Amino acid sequence: MIKLLTNNITVSKSYYENDTYDAIVVGTGISGGWAAKELCEKGFKTLVLERGRMIEHVKDYPTMNDDPWDYKFKGQQTREEAARQQKQARTGYTTNKASAHWFVDDIDHPYNETKRFDWMRGYHVGGRSIMWGRHSYRLSDLDFNANKKDGVAVDWPIRYKDIAPWYDYVESYIGVSGRKEGLSQLPDGNFLPPMDLNCVEEHIREKIAENFDGRVLTAGRVAHITGDKKFEGRSNCQFRNRCIRGCPYGGYFSSPSSTLPAASKTNNMTLRPYSIVSEVLYDPDTKEATGVKVIDTETKEEMEFKANVIFLCASAIASTSILMQSKSDRFPDGLGNDSGELGHNVMDHHFLVGASGKFDGFEDSYYKGRKPNGIYLPRFRNLKDNEGLDFIRGYGYQGGASRGDWQEAIAELGYGKEMKEAIVKPGGWTMGLLAFGECLPYHDNKMTLDYDKLDKWGLPTVTFDAEFKENELKMRKDMKEQAVAMLEKAGCREISSYDNIGAPGLGIHEMGTARMGRDPKTSVLNGNNQLHTVKNVYVTDGSFMTSSGCQNPSLTYMAMTARAADHASKNFKNSSNA
Repeated sequence: MIKLLTNNITVSKSYYENDTYDAIVVGTGISGGWAAKELCEKGFKTLVLERGRMIEHVKDYPTMNDDPWDYKFKGQQTREEAARQQKQARTGYTTNKASAHWFVDDIDHPYNETKRFDWMRGYHVGGRSIMWGRHSYRLSDLDFNANKKDGVAVDWPIRYKDIAPWYDYVESYIGVSGRKEGLSQLPDGNFLPPMDLNCVEEHIREKIAENFDGRVLTAGRVAHITGDKKFEGRSNCQFRNRCIRGCPYGGYFSSPSSTLPAASKTNNMTLRPYSIVSEVLYDPDTKEATGVKVIDTETKEEMEFKANVIFLCASAIASTSILMQSKSDRFPDGLGNDSGELGHNVMDHHFLVGASGKFDGFEDSYYKGRKPNGIYLPRFRNLKDNEGLDFIRGYGYQGGASRGDWQEAIAELGYGKEMKEAIVKPGGWTMGLLAFGECLPYHDNKMTLDYDKLDKWGLPTVTFDAEFKENELKMRKDMKEQAVAMLEKAGCREISSYDNIGAPGLGIHEMGTARMGRDPKTSVLNGNNQLHTVKNVYVTDGSFMTSSGCQNPSLTYMAMTARAADHASKNFKNSSNA
């Protein structure tokens, strides 16, 4: 056993020491960290399994303080490096050495595409909680009622009142800065002081409110610490805007800086990296899972661990892959898959559509620091029935205003004293609105497993067959048109619009592959995130989403994980109450 002193996390590399626990958590990202914290604090001796390498907060953020001039060739990857991350490069994040190390090697971790799907992954302790965008929004009953109202897919088995206390709980722990706006479609939460809008953003907020009834531009609600409240082991955001590299201050929420140290502090957590879960083991006599089968990524040795309760938090695609691989006489198509919905209803938000424009004025004003956040403009479409639009659901905008940089001074006619003076002055203001839209849950948007194409550990690879459809395409026209209209009314000029739809996955909000529902015949999980037919298995990552909303979903994953852990603590034994 190795004791990591910085955040007191115990790492197990010897599976001979113990093979039986009260609980097993698969994955260490947004959901896995929360499952580990909650179960350990409730007295469960918990094994936390991570397929990737160990990451220690602060110590293992190699580029956290690097400046642009610290890299050769502006930090661009070599051809050899880029060749190993061609799919991961679709985000743009891996093209620079400041963040490429957080994303997987596509050669070692392949997947297949019937239709293009941009599957972005980080295999290390903390997962994508290190690289996430940190926007943290609640779903509302507009979202939880949507499928039933529209006659789409299946009804959510919960409503806002069921999760609202857990949103409160999570927000208070992670720290979410934001502004209360009193909107029913975007419920307010327990907020730290907002990251203030700059002068142009405030101006555009006012102009949008004057010209468009019910549209509210607000500060983005992000999981960054602001204000005077104290968070153990973390300090306030320093406005460096280098978040994707890992924050040495713990200014934003991540598993390595927050939930995993909290779990380890209880002395109930054993963390085992380099551990791929290949299947969940099932006992047909008890009708419960008994544990998991694991492959050591370094030795390729197989082993089994036992537990009373299992939480799958490996991400929507990975958790569902594990369930699909968990076959038995009782479940020939995958554990808990009586409905046949496992792997179907893949969703991701569609974006990369909007507009930007230049703004004249406020030339005597600037802003301080590099705020790692912008604006949010909540959904305003289809809030009520009969709005006369040719699409259902809606979208929101992120974006912001900023001043141009020194590059605007570089031109063929820029010479001498005037150029030297211009190069140290900020350029003009530009305002951008980028829309994120809801994708409907289509049964034929799916992932499957290919047993003819195995990875280096002998496991089947994932094949994606998903696309955006007519409703999303119609919505995008409105997303672009309304961005232009709002910028025009706000007084912007030289407005340019764009629509680069790309493919599902690029939003990095994949969800829906093991959806919740009321009926075991049409869904995989119940309203407590349990498999309908194997009650001691919980799935609390994006897999459970029944519809996607248009808001960033991570806050909902965390709240649902905390809620499910509370349910498990009341229904399954742990060492302290055995």
